[in-house]
Amino acid sequence: MENDLPTHEVQSCRKLDFEDVDLQEINDNALPLCITDGNQGNQIFLPLAIPDDLVPKLDMEFDTEVAAKNFYQKYAKASGFGTRLSKGHKDKNSDLMLDRIFCCSREGKKPKDKRNMIVKCPRPETRCDCNARMKISCRQGEKYRVVQFVAEHNHELSTPSKTHLFRSHRHVTMAHEAEIDMARSCGITPKQSIELMSKQVGGRENLGFIRDDLKNYLRSKRSIPMMQCDTGGILEYLQGMQLEDPNFFYAIQVDEDDLITNIFWADAKMRTDFAHFGDVVCFDTTYRKHKDGRPIALFVGVNHHKQTTVFGAALLYDETILTFEWLFDTFAKAMMGKIPRTILTDQDGRMATALASQWPTTYHRLCIWHIYQNAATHLADVFKDFQNFAADFSQCIYDYENEDDFFEGWSEMLKTYGLEDNKWLKKMFDIKEKWALVYGRETFCADMTTTQRSESMNSVIKKYVSYKHGLLEFFEHFQRLLDDRRYNESVADFKGNQSTPAMTFPCRILQHAASVYTHEVYEKFKEELCKGIDCKWEVDGELGNQMSYRVTPHGKTSHHLVTYDSSTNSICCSCKKFEFAGFLCSHALKILMTLNIVTIPDAYILKRWTKAAKTGNVHVSSESSPEMELKAKLSFRYKELSYLYMQLMTKASECDEAYEIAKDGFWKMSEQMDACCQGKKKMKEVRIEEHCSVYQDVDTNPSEIAYNKIKGIKVKEKVTYKSSKRPRSALEMATKKRKYKVKEKFSSKRLQEFGHNVVNSSMDSATIQGFARELPPQQLSNQVITPQVVAAPLAQAFDRTGGVLRPGDTEFSDNLTHETFGVEAAN
Repeated sequence: MENDLPTHEVQSCRKLDFEDVDLQEINDNALPLCITDGNQGNQIFLPLAIPDDLVPKLDMEFDTEVAAKNFYQKYAKASGFGTRLSKGHKDKNSDLMLDRIFCCSREGKKPKDKRNMIVKCPRPETRCDCNARMKISCRQGEKYRVVQFVAEHNHELSTPSKTHLFRSHRHVTMAHEAEIDMARSCGITPKQSIELMSKQVGGRENLGFIRDDLKNYLRSKRSIPMMQCDTGGILEYLQGMQLEDPNFFYAIQVDEDDLITNIFWADAKMRTDFAHFGDVVCFDTTYRKHKDGRPIALFVGVNHHKQTTVFGAALLYDETILTFEWLFDTFAKAMMGKIPRTILTDQDGRMATALASQWPTTYHRLCIWHIYQNAATHLADVFKDFQNFAADFSQCIYDYENEDDFFEGWSEMLKTYGLEDNKWLKKMFDIKEKWALVYGRETFCADMTTTQRSESMNSVIKKYVSYKHGLLEFFEHFQRLLDDRRYNESVADFKGNQSTPAMTFPCRILQHAASVYTHEVYEKFKEELCKGIDCKWEVDGELGNQMSYRVTPHGKTSHHLVTYDSSTNSICCSCKKFEFAGFLCSHALKILMTLNIVTIPDAYILKRWTKAAKTGNVHVSSESSPEMELKAKLSFRYKELSYLYMQLMTKASECDEAYEIAKDGFWKMSEQMDACCQGKKKMKEVRIEEHCSVYQDVDTNPSEIAYNKIKGIKVKEKVTYKSSKRPRSALEMATKKRKYKVKEKFSSKRLQEFGHNVVNSSMDSATIQGFARELPPQQLSNQVITPQVVAAPLAQAFDRTGGVLRPGDTEFSDNLTHETFGVEAAN
């Protein structure tokens, strides 16, 4: 036969070479030895060749039961089976274990399931009455001795490469727990954690546990879910933060049923940052960042590096006026009575009412971005029909520098576009002081006109927390966000102290700005200086030491009035850039350069924008009245001194010399206070009373009660969303609808023709499906669109609308439902 093969086929045959095969790999994956008992027809399975020192032997002795267990575990892992504890007997007079049996994990038979017989996913059978075992006993001596050993199994054994999957061979050690906790605190997912640890040990089979064990450990860390009547996790976390940071402040509000509704917290860094940069605050709430769906309220601002910084955070139950009043009052208490000069919010009437009640002296401005958003909703047709309306509306918001010009421009806009009777514009005109820049130019706003920093923080939050996280997990991951933001601030501090901005041209006023301002503010100043170079100026008038100039920016027809007083070296511009943003405008800088003033006047260098913004002690002045009770006075003194010495400790920990100065000063002050308080005994009593007054003063707000009365957390209604995406704004919705209109591939006539054909059943299913794909769907239903499905509702819709029907019409969306075509209803 072989000789009959064609020559080319014989030559194509080649010899298989097995000489390079790894025998160790074959042994690792080899099946166990199988022995058949011919008399009984049973199969007996024995492990492959095991090292002699791992095989149990009769009369082998162990010092403890644990040592014997560990030895049998090693033997089982090398053999390819799992183990578990079986029967044992204890001494009646002591807890000494007299004998113990270690058996195969498949020993015995599965007991009868006492649950309902109808089980959706029953567990697979693992027991097969295997008799492999090792029995130890210490009845005849002090040590445990092997008195029985059965090596035969009645089931197949696993290969050594898979024995790590047996439950008895999986253990999460303390080292693993520490590594898992560290990975979890950094936001690393369980899948990524186990992959990293597997790489470190050379494979998952060498890790010692599987992914399910890691998940079980994390689940045990979370313990009982945060449900009603279970507040231990959150309170324990907040109290732990207060132990680590004595100046950590938190407040809890409860309802009439003693259930937690609102939680506010601020650590020492937040409170210190507010003391330095809390003159302007952006306040906003966001949603869908954790499982319970509670609104997250953030008080944010801007530091001297133009970075967003967090002053305080809260988890709210709802957004009522009472909730906001409690929140603003609690925030002021946390900041030792200091409130911001300016606050920016969205156009929420409940926020406005609460602010007017709690912070009447704070200037409340509305976010310009939200103004445009609402304008896109209420004036959609005007924006669409008139291209110049957006520019005129923007001019009313930003450009006017005096009230009369604003009135004139507003009236002209209403007249031009026929909007005299528009209700929304009338309502906006009533609150013009909150959004028109002509009314806010002289109020410091840190160069912010929107709540963009709050909005950006909302987008940053979703990188750290998920809608799958519970409340306790939210707290832990939110702290990661704070740590990252603060590290970025430290990096900016380092760059500011160790480097100098590059000079594009050696101008003395720029060099002066680089020496005092941070890098980010210097870039803003340089931008204004470059704009000033192209400005035109002319003398407007002179009155004593004051000179007035008209400065016209490049490409503009309007001018700004700049006044300079040579006696006081002061300058003022009608645009009020310095009053609003904190640094000089291009118009003022143009006049300073014209007058050969090569340095920035000291009066126009705002400390909050300089490198030394965080230097100096910040004192919050709030004196106690004589009518205050002694207990209240002691509590007030303790809180104020803690706040002041917090700043001292922060500075003293930066270098050794400052640390020694603080220690010496402490002992000197301690001696003086002891002498002032009439002896050490009286001093000790006062200290005890102070501490008691502080820790018992839980009722800082009438709506709060002592923590030992709290019954649980008030549970919100079930959240039905399945993603952490924020709700779309009206501006985004309007933009998306306009895009749909541009992309439409059909007309009203085309749709009417389609409806007529469907009603008369003159179109087949394929044609209907093709037309449906031309519509702008979110997603098509799994239902097959047939004439029978859409004919009747479409005919009814045509009858009610007189044959005029468009996608987006109410009749269309009511009769041809979203599930039929997936068409999103339009306004």
